[in-house]
Amino acid sequence: MIFDTERLTVRLWTASDVDRAFDLYGRWEVARWLGSTPRALTDREQAQTLVERFRSRSADPRFGCWAVEVRDSGLVAGTVLLVPIPDGGGEVEVGWHFHPDCWGRGYATEAARGALAKGFAEGLSEVFAVTYPDNAPSQAVCRRLGMEPLGRTDRWYGTELEAFRLTACG
Repeated sequence: MIFDTERLTVRLWTASDVDRAFDLYGRWEVARWLGSTPRALTDREQAQTLVERFRSRSADPRFGCWAVEVRDSGLVAGTVLLVPIPDGGGEVEVGWHFHPDCWGRGYATEAARGALAKGFAEGLSEVFAVTYPDNAPSQAVCRRLGMEPLGRTDRWYGTELEAFRLTACG
């Protein structure tokens, strides 16, 4: 376990999660918001590779792409991440990807709040979030987290994104 919240357990992705990862990341309504060239997974092997990549990004215990499990049911609702931004000069990003069957329940906000608390407890002074400009639901999560909108930028990931920031004292 990485951390718990009121309703969620945040933990490493495991081999037993591959089918749920495929169901999550094989959906265009999820995948369309991810990466500079979004594409949905098309087979189980891609999901297995993704789970392995998430596990490798969690080698440093301060950071990772973690499975978010609903404690009452054991269902993997999605992913929360706290990772250094590639080519970000040491800046760290919080993010979330949730299965549509778990949207609208506050899980993204709850998991991200836990990831932010973990990061700040481990010494981070600020954390960023980025969304596609038309991803209003994720921008609403950023606002619920108290993140400051910074406007549009192409500073990270080679595409124009809406950026948000939260500071440790913020």
